[in-house]
Amino acid sequence: MPTYLEDLTIRLAIAVAELPEVVRQRHAAYVLAAQRDDGGFAGREGGSDLYYTGFALRSLAVLGELHGDTAERSAAFLRGRLTGRESIVDFLSLIYGAALLDSAAGIDLFADAPDSWRDAVANAMAELRRDDGGYAKGPEGMASSTYHTFLVLLCLQLIERPLPAPDRLTDFIMSQRAEGGGFREIRASKRAGTNPTAAAIGALRTLDALDDETRESTIDFLFEMQTDEGGLRANTRIPIADLLSTFTGTLTLIDLGGADEIDLAAALRFAKSLELAEGGFHGALWDAAADVEYSFYGLGCLALLGSHASNA
Repeated sequence: MPTYLEDLTIRLAIAVAELPEVVRQRHAAYVLAAQRDDGGFAGREGGSDLYYTGFALRSLAVLGELHGDTAERSAAFLRGRLTGRESIVDFLSLIYGAALLDSAAGIDLFADAPDSWRDAVANAMAELRRDDGGYAKGPEGMASSTYHTFLVLLCLQLIERPLPAPDRLTDFIMSQRAEGGGFREIRASKRAGTNPTAAAIGALRTLDALDDETRESTIDFLFEMQTDEGGLRANTRIPIADLLSTFTGTLTLIDLGGADEIDLAAALRFAKSLELAEGGFHGALWDAAADVEYSFYGLGCLALLGSHASNA
């Protein structure tokens, strides 16, 4: 059975294939041109890093462009980071990037790794577990994070290791629910957010622990996140929509069977308004720049919203 991320990649690839060829070519050219001399990809500042390389590889994979010299150079960059101690976010980017290169280009980054490497990774993840059943952002973190708990779950799936005490993780996720629907990032947060809500629902669906009441209240919460711009905002205190929240929010609504509760055509117009003629996407209407992360979200929005808006 595909992991959460593998299933999402397949879904996006199928939907992206339905986009006009000129759109696919435009965004493929943008991402390909963003590759650095070391084979990695960077954000808006600094050199190549695992986080942005992961998003670039995800975009290239769903566009069918992760092969040949591009894949070989990306693999060389990832190999150079295998011995480093990375954050959970970067480590997921590394593991999933390796999985994409294996499936799309037949490049096995872990061919020479000892058989015990998966157990070593699982043990490192275990160090982040906290008494409430969730996982912290890093070894020094005291509070469990909804987002990082979901990332640990994704990592364990990718390395084919079981999640210890899944019931405790489910209890933690449910403890993060906020009044009025949605989920908080950390317990001290005063309000729910679109992105921690998407992470929480992703975790609950993966754990087969999503109940009908949570599904309905989450749909209601995400409905309230759509703004007059058409996109979704990060939380109720932020009046402006952004591409990240629009992607994660609409993906979650689709997974919950509640996509028709928002104006899909308006959300699609919002995503298209952030698209650059030369390829790539801004992150929001106020954003003056573009990068490979938001370009992945934009491409995903065009694909998913285009598909569901046409079927609405």
